[in-house]
Amino acid sequence: MSKMRPERGYSYLAVLFLVALTAAGLAALGQAWSTAAQRERERELVFRGGEIARAIAAYAQATPNPPQQYPRSLDDLLSDHRGLRPRHHLRRAYADPFTGEPDWELVAEPGQPGAFGAVRSRSAHALLREYGPDGGQVRAARDLLFSSRNAATVEAPADPASAASAASGVSR
Repeated sequence: MSKMRPERGYSYLAVLFLVALTAAGLAALGQAWSTAAQRERERELVFRGGEIARAIAAYAQATPNPPQQYPRSLDDLLSDHRGLRPRHHLRRAYADPFTGEPDWELVAEPGQPGAFGAVRSRSAHALLREYGPDGGQVRAARDLLFSSRNAATVEAPADPASAASAASGVSR
């Protein structure tokens, strides 16, 4: 009779170990992708909110007669008909990166009923960053306030493609 070797199952254990390592690696990669996507949404929020704040400031400065008037809707920033020629303080109605809609909360301007001087996100989504562009502590997207009074403190990138690089200097 032929001599039978006892099967030890080392190949099976090696395959199980390889599957476990692959699963752990894919889980770590998925988490890194999720974090990168979250950071990009936060950068876009800061860029888009800053653009709207700068547009509000430009609208107020373009008031033909004192005192400065603030816009009543985002449409006023897209096409300002207060002068002889329409002015476009904002190129387009930016969507909030967390809600996907241009549904910004308009923060009222003191002393001008119906007008707004700042915007903020409506999203309660938690942020990775701990501090906003103005140095204030933030926990959720709606905690970031983009005011026309602080529009000069948020750096404007030369073009939208460089928004991510300009926003990367902001504390997270």
